Amino acid sequence: MLDASRQDLTTALRARDAVAVSALRSALAAVGNAEAVPVPDAGGTGGATVGEHVAGARVGLGAGEVERRVLSEGDVVALVRAEVDERLAAAAQVEALGRADVAERLRAEAAVLQRHLPAG
Repeated sequence: MLDASRQDLTTALRARDAVAVSALRSALAAVGNAEAVPVPDAGGTGGATVGEHVAGARVGLGAGEVERRVLSEGDVVALVRAEVDERLAAAAQVEALGRADVAERLRAEAAVLQRHLPAG
């Protein structure tokens, strides 16, 4: 699903499809954020050697590298569904405020993302 979304993003960029680009970038960013590992407590050093210039900084080869979480296909589908639901809810709210143009764009973005969800 992610590979197809990335390919569609490339296609949308080439076609200058602003709605699809916005929707796909947002969804891929949401997945990327979900894969990020939470940062441990900011005050502790976690037993690592600290740098002399920045308190709590880790030093050494690979100090900035952290394993990312591996999301299941179900996790990714749930994230994309949440993105769709968020856009549809926002469209309803914006339309109630008299901004039909913005609501239509949000619905179009939701439609782009729905094409990437499995049927069912």
